[in-house]
Amino acid sequence: MARSALLNVMVNAVTKAGRPLARDFGEIENLQVSMKGPADFVVAADRKCGQALVAELTKGRPGYSFLTKDRGVLAGTDETHRWIVDPLAGSTNFLHGIPVFGVSLALEREGQIVAAVLFNPVTNDLYVCERGGGVFVNDRRMRVAGRTALADCVVGTSIPHLGTPDHAGAIRKMQNVMIEVAGLRASGAPAFDLASVAAGRLDGFWQEGLQPWDIAAGMLFVREAGGKTTDLWGGEKMIETKTVCAGNEKIQARLLTAVTTARA
Repeated sequence: MARSALLNVMVNAVTKAGRPLARDFGEIENLQVSMKGPADFVVAADRKCGQALVAELTKGRPGYSFLTKDRGVLAGTDETHRWIVDPLAGSTNFLHGIPVFGVSLALEREGQIVAAVLFNPVTNDLYVCERGGGVFVNDRRMRVAGRTALADCVVGTSIPHLGTPDHAGAIRKMQNVMIEVAGLRASGAPAFDLASVAAGRLDGFWQEGLQPWDIAAGMLFVREAGGKTTDLWGGEKMIETKTVCAGNEKIQARLLTAVTTARA
């Protein structure tokens, strides 16, 4: 695919910052003898990647502001553009030696996500999209799956863990969906789950308790792949409500019904 100057800046930044993560990932097994060592190592890897991303993006687009998982808000002189950055999406996977992690980057222009990139440095999978131009993985165009019956669908979510707010409610939603679908999956990385919906590997996805960097890129992926994303109230306030429900138009509506019925 031909990339715009903007996408070139984004791809160069995530690949340059992200490739050292593959080397760091190879060191995780050597640290598993210690409970503290691996966690500290992951924090350091996250920080290094974040610093490299900010440096590369600032070089390519001076003045843009940032919202990052590792450093919070970094104000810029350009108030209309904001990078939303997760230097290590799937950090718990990284810590445990599970190769589902990577660098997630989205650009917000005047409140709208207009471009996104997701890079897994272990598998070398590179997802890119720009608003109105479709979404591609390794230069192959992606489309959401065409299934229309929930009974045929495999759906992604997050398995609620100890300390999850409204743990009982989260379990209730899962139970409601489980009786409707062919299977549930949890990758531990919402950015990659939404990319899987865009690629047609998952038919749908829902989750609560999300941060902007968890979903900013994935929301655009799904929409550019012909799918639909809303919050769990059926609206557009996914970042504000920290919730998302995604799929093709029919499955998204049916999944949303199953999830929200359990909320009542």
